[in-house]
Amino acid sequence: MATAKTKSAGGTGKGRIALYIVVLFVMILAGVFFYNLKFIQGQLDVGTAYGARVACSCHYIGGRDIGDCEKDFEPGMEVIGLSVDEEKKRVTASVPLMDSATAEFREGWGCVILTDEEVAED
Repeated sequence: MATAKTKSAGGTGKGRIALYIVVLFVMILAGVFFYNLKFIQGQLDVGTAYGARVACSCHYIGGRDIGDCEKDFEPGMEVIGLSVDEEKKRVTASVPLMDSATAEFREGWGCVILTDEEVAED
């Protein structure tokens, strides 16, 4: 009597190897990310503070529209978004879900980066 061979539910050997390679690659990327997390956080802190300060100065001192102020950013800062609080004369630069910084225009002082406590007070 002849029996039919069926493929195993797990797929072919080549498919499994490709899956293992992809999983290994993702694990290596996650490891590199977590190993460099402090460095990445430091870069985000600097980038958002720079973005808030430059955009605040551009908007309140230079008198330009906030959308136009994004042109002053350095290459690589495309992920930083800006929001304006005209009432408090503040500009907040943020990287969604990761970091943010706020600069406030103060007469005679220019734009000043606020601490987290100063931002939370209002």
